[in-house]
Amino acid sequence: MDAIQNGWFSEIQNELWPGQSFSLKVKSILHTEKSKFQDIQVIETETYGTCLVLDGIIQCTTRDEFSYQEMISFLPLCSHPNPEKVLIVGGGDGGVAREVVKHPKVKEVHQIEIDERVVELSKKFLPSMSCGFDSPKLKLIIGDGFQYMKDHINDFDVIITDSSDPVGPAENLFKESYYGLMKAALREGGIVCSQGGSFWLDPQHVKNLILGCRAHFPNVSYAVTSIPSYPCGHIGFVLGSLDSKRSLNTPIEFFNSKEIDKMNLKYYTSAIHAASFILPRYIEKYFYEE
Repeated sequence: MDAIQNGWFSEIQNELWPGQSFSLKVKSILHTEKSKFQDIQVIETETYGTCLVLDGIIQCTTRDEFSYQEMISFLPLCSHPNPEKVLIVGGGDGGVAREVVKHPKVKEVHQIEIDERVVELSKKFLPSMSCGFDSPKLKLIIGDGFQYMKDHINDFDVIITDSSDPVGPAENLFKESYYGLMKAALREGGIVCSQGGSFWLDPQHVKNLILGCRAHFPNVSYAVTSIPSYPCGHIGFVLGSLDSKRSLNTPIEFFNSKEIDKMNLKYYTSAIHAASFILPRYIEKYFYEE
C-alpha cells in the first residue's frame, strides 16, 4: 500500500516485468483495504480515470478497460457457432460480464469470483464496469472456480478466465492442469479464452501457456490487444477450441457497423478479430515453429 509517493502511483517491481514500472499521477485515493485474499486499492488518477489495483498491480482503468474486456469476451464468443452458456472465472470488476451479455446468442452466464470484496468495491467505485452484474442473463457466485468447474462437467460452451497476473490467488490459473479442468467443463466444440501475458515481457511464459493449452485442446492460438495501462501497453489471450477444424482467427459471427454501435463496442470489430492473431515474425516462429 506504499506504492504512492510524491503524488504518483507506481506498480510493484517484480519478475513479471523486470527493470520497469508503470506509473500514474494520482488525484485522490478512494479506498484501500486488505481482503482475505489480496491488497485492494482504488485510486482516481489524473489521466486514466478510476483505477483498480490488486496486490500493487493495475487491473483496470476506466480510460482503457474496454479494449481488454471486449477482446477477451468477443474473441471466443464470435469463434463459437452458438455460445449459449458461458462461464466467467474471475472478473470481479464486472467488465467481462458487461461484454459477454451483449452477445445476441448468449442466453446464460455463470460467473465465479473468489473475492467478494472486489465485486462490492467495483459496484461502488466502477459502476461503468460493474453494470455487467445487473443483467438477468448473469448468475454471480462467490467461491472457488476450480471446484465450480468440477461440479459442472460438460456444461458450458465458452469459458473465459479473466485473471490477474500469475502471482497470489491467480497463480494456479496459468498451469497446464487448469486447461484440463476447463476442458472437462466444456460441451462438445467448446472454446476457452484466458489472459495470456505479453510476449514483449516474457515470451517463454506465453509459450508455456500455449503448450499447456495444447496438451488438452487440439486447436490453440494466441491473440493480442493494445491497452496502455498494462505493462508494455500490450496484453495477449490464449484461446483453445475442442473443434480441431475451426479457425479461431476468423470469426464465425460477423457484426456490421450498426450492430457494433448498438452493442456499444469501442474496440472489437470483425476486422480487429482477425488482425489480433497476426504476430511479429520472430514471435510467430518462437511460438509455433519447432
